[in-house]
Amino acid sequence: MSKDIVLAFSGGLDTSFCVPYLKERGWAVHTVFADTGGVDAEERAFIENRAKELGVASHVTIDGGPAIWSGFVKPFVWAGEGYQGQYPLLVSDRYLIVEAALKRAAELGTRAIAHGCTGMGNDQVRFDLAVKSLGDYQIVAPIREIQKEHTQTRAYEQAFLEERGFGVRAKQQAYTINENLLGLTMSGGEIDKWQAPGEGAVGWCKPRAEWPSKPLRVKIGFERGEAVSLDGEKIAGHKLLAKLNGLFAPYGVGRGLYTGDTTIGLKGRIIYEAPGLISLLTAHRALEEAVLSKQQNRFKPDVARKWVEVVYEGFFHDPIKADLEAFLASSQSTVNGEVTLETHGGLVSAVAVESKHILNAKGATYAQSADWGVAEAEGFIKLFGMSSTLWAEVNRGGNGE
Repeated sequence: MSKDIVLAFSGGLDTSFCVPYLKERGWAVHTVFADTGGVDAEERAFIENRAKELGVASHVTIDGGPAIWSGFVKPFVWAGEGYQGQYPLLVSDRYLIVEAALKRAAELGTRAIAHGCTGMGNDQVRFDLAVKSLGDYQIVAPIREIQKEHTQTRAYEQAFLEERGFGVRAKQQAYTINENLLGLTMSGGEIDKWQAPGEGAVGWCKPRAEWPSKPLRVKIGFERGEAVSLDGEKIAGHKLLAKLNGLFAPYGVGRGLYTGDTTIGLKGRIIYEAPGLISLLTAHRALEEAVLSKQQNRFKPDVARKWVEVVYEGFFHDPIKADLEAFLASSQSTVNGEVTLETHGGLVSAVAVESKHILNAKGATYAQSADWGVAEAEGFIKLFGMSSTLWAEVNRGGNGE
């Protein structure tokens, strides 16, 4: 009699391979696709049909948009930092996928969970640590198992599927592609070899030759650091982000080629595209810079970088994440207002900020006018630079003796 196992499923090469591999080892495979907003209706239907074609025992699709907004996007935008100053953590939906898979396992009465992560990447750490943090489960990772015997893993997976009568889409033969509400990542082929991306390495963002000639302007409204409106219309967060993706992708906003230090120590190179998230970060930072105090703006990036590292490395359920988020949430009490974004293509800029919390001095404007006198300015400079000028006076002889 077969045993039930829940497989986090995306319809790609790796998770497609996992289905017959697990079935041939006595498992009844139940697939879960957590739709976190990166696929259209056609792709969603493909994933569901792919699961049936592969002969799963059952398949369910979960709407993960609201969860990914509240569980990741809100605190990430509050933090405002990418991993190593660049990467916007686009695969953080993994934690929400785990939660959806565990919920399905509880419905089936099984404690066996499977995923299609490799033994070289970060996702295996995120999946495994999240599962272990949420309960006592058996974790089965078919791709890690075959890597013990096969070095050309993708070629082996493709041959394995084709030998059993299952086709493989052309784009899955060349690249590993992940899409969700946050954006798109692409690796494999020439990207892994530190070469220039080929013509097939395209995602949502249009190339320069196809950018619209007319610039794009949008206005995003924030309440306590959370985006709540687009061009004056109140809208749920996950739907707002989806709209920003659709607006800014044609202008090529949010595409980058990134090399980072992975959790397990390798260098990882990917193309990422996050038009909506990069636009949202740009708007939030412009508002935050205007309303937070000098000390908040100086200190907050330290907390943000730690939060990003914790989430990137798989510690989504570690208590320090909640501790850090408590500070981030507190810092957002005055981050209220509207920001106008503009792009002519490639880059997006915050061109206008409106908020009753902007820290304007009533009688002074930077480099223009002041409500203090010359003597006050000179006195401030003298005291502010006392330590440095005193050192210079004492040691002006040149030998420091």
